Amino acid sequence: MKKQEVPASVKDEQLVKKRRNQMIKGAINLFKDKGFHRTTTREIAKASGFSIGTLYEYIRKKEDVLYLVCDSIYDEVRNRLEKEIDHANGTLDNLKLAIRYYFTVCHDMQDEVLVMYQEAKSLSKDALPYVLKKELEMVAMFENVLQACVDNGELALDKQDVHILAHNIFVQGQMWAFRRWALQREYTLEQYIELQTNLLTKECSV
Repeated sequence: MKKQEVPASVKDEQLVKKRRNQMIKGAINLFKDKGFHRTTTREIAKASGFSIGTLYEYIRKKEDVLYLVCDSIYDEVRNRLEKEIDHANGTLDNLKLAIRYYFTVCHDMQDEVLVMYQEAKSLSKDALPYVLKKELEMVAMFENVLQACVDNGELALDKQDVHILAHNIFVQGQMWAFRRWALQREYTLEQYIELQTNLLTKECSV
């Protein structure tokens, strides 16, 4: 699945990157508060700090902004995970560290995760498969960590169990963002991480 190209009339790549980053930051807050469909391109331009005419020098339509937002969020999460997660260390402690780091990233990017959870469904039929493929690549990171633990004799899981547990880890991290209105009344981030890690690992530890 190839990366979707969003044409720009401006030829300066550095300027395109700068303006689109401004656009992404402004759009995230608007999409969080109003949703994608109720947000106008004029509002996105204003939140980005430039005119609507300037906005259309960097995108073709509002759906392009949503795609850029989703693509940027997944790239940032993936890049942060790739830096910190040790795929080859097949120990339970390493798995717990990976879960902790991912949950912390979800905490740091609560607004972005919420926008992804709520608005990805509004992506075009061409853009959605590409963005969802990125999510599956991140789930695969946890599959690799889990499989390393299985291979090392730390966890008792078959291939199907590994696949489902990796998805569970991914969703439980996101849950801290989209259920925060309830969870943060009862738990600190540290408490949430500890509780979820225990639940995710206790049934499959050797």
